[in-house]
Amino acid sequence: MMQPRCLFLVFLLQRVTSENVLVWSAEGSHWINAKVVIEELIERGHNVTVFVHAASVYINYSEPSPITFEVFQVPFSREEYKDILARLRNFLIYERPHLSYLDSYRKMFAKLEGTRRVNLQICDAILKNKQLLQKLKAAKFKVLLADPIQSCGDLLAMKLGIPFIYSLRFSPGFAADRLCGQIPAPPSYVPATMSELSDKMTFTERLQNVLYFLMYDWICYQLWRDLDSLYSKTLGKPTTFCETMGKAEIWLIRTYWDFEFPRPLLPNFVFVGGLHCRPAKPLSQELEEFVQSSGEHGIVIFSLGSLVKNLTAEKANMIAEALGEIPQKVVWSYAGEQPKTLASNTMLYKWLPQNDLLGHPKTRVFITHGGTNGIYEAIYHGVPMIGIPLFADQPDNMAHMKAKGAAVVLSFVTLNKHDLVNAINTVINDTSYKENVLKLSQIQRDQPMSPLERAVFWIEFVMRHGGAQHLRPEAHSLSWYQYHCLDVIAFLFICLVIILFVLKKCCMFCCRKCRGTRVKKNKTE
Repeated sequence: MMQPRCLFLVFLLQRVTSENVLVWSAEGSHWINAKVVIEELIERGHNVTVFVHAASVYINYSEPSPITFEVFQVPFSREEYKDILARLRNFLIYERPHLSYLDSYRKMFAKLEGTRRVNLQICDAILKNKQLLQKLKAAKFKVLLADPIQSCGDLLAMKLGIPFIYSLRFSPGFAADRLCGQIPAPPSYVPATMSELSDKMTFTERLQNVLYFLMYDWICYQLWRDLDSLYSKTLGKPTTFCETMGKAEIWLIRTYWDFEFPRPLLPNFVFVGGLHCRPAKPLSQELEEFVQSSGEHGIVIFSLGSLVKNLTAEKANMIAEALGEIPQKVVWSYAGEQPKTLASNTMLYKWLPQNDLLGHPKTRVFITHGGTNGIYEAIYHGVPMIGIPLFADQPDNMAHMKAKGAAVVLSFVTLNKHDLVNAINTVINDTSYKENVLKLSQIQRDQPMSPLERAVFWIEFVMRHGGAQHLRPEAHSLSWYQYHCLDVIAFLFICLVIILFVLKKCCMFCCRKCRGTRVKKNKTE
């Protein structure tokens, strides 16, 4: 007969494996990470609904899938949305590097206006749809998993009255985890996101880091002003975007200590970097034959990610010519027109089984744009990298890999044939790069549970307990001056001033008393 304790455990497991989960994802590589978690939640018996707008470019909601998609209409078409993303991407890749520091940020704010307007339209399309909100409330979701790059997931959770969890690499404005999540970040050794600095900084770099912190604080408050009014209006009380972000139960950070520099963490911040990494599967016959034809030289994998599938003819020809000068075979993910200088050792593919290629024993080096997903697949399989970062977090990601001795970083703007050939030869022939990335791989694999298991555990933990408020620091209840103890410092300073003032008066009184006594004594004599 089953013991009462066993019956309770069975009941608990049944309750956990039949909950409703709502997902608020973002586009591109963000969806890749979310999809892996969603598939695992479904595998464990949960019912997962993904909230997606009809103009989504990368989330394919029309094909048959075990995922339930809740599609809502927005006042713009997919082509318009794609055009906004493309113009922003082209500015960041081709225009911004040629501008001065101030001009680049000024023009970037102007370009972000389009995405900001789209984000607000997406928010309105949800929050003003009372019928849709009622439908979601009736579904009785237990938790909402959100990517903060796409605004209003947290606001939707607040409207539905359910706890929410963030999944992110870095936050909007590059400082929300610090400003809203209250994670400690001493600028003396914690490099600001996007600063491309390491934890070992000179005085000049520390000064630069402090300026980055101040600049990103200002950027955040500028970007969030419209959202502050939207959040206050929606919730019916004065609040801010940052305050609402701070109510997240758990922050799932898509990095790990193989990538990050040591820094202080809060208990509701959990590293899940590499949650999409898996053992390599066999390649197709055509691809396997090409890889095997490389002989002892092995292969080079070249991919600039899912967002950049083609280049200018000049750049593509230069890269193709450089790749033709190395003894390795090259597998290049490229959807543009075939370069005229393409050599016989290079094969073009519109799509690559990147993880499977990186796990192949003949892979020698990975040339990457520096996206977090690709970096983690390279770390997982122990493949050294050459970084050609383009925009967003990519330069910072590759700066981390360079600091850890696992990569050489090149500039996309100044890239030439000589630099690319030298970088490939350096990474392949200098064994330190391979040794360093293998150390990172060992760190990545040596964990008590996999990153995916850890991510799902905390999602289920929040569902089991209705939140994780016991992990949320009291810092969220303090004002900025209380957090930094400025009121205490001011009080102690005033006390010190009073004490010094009293001591001064006492000394002056004693001096006058002594002087008066001497005067009387002299008169008497």
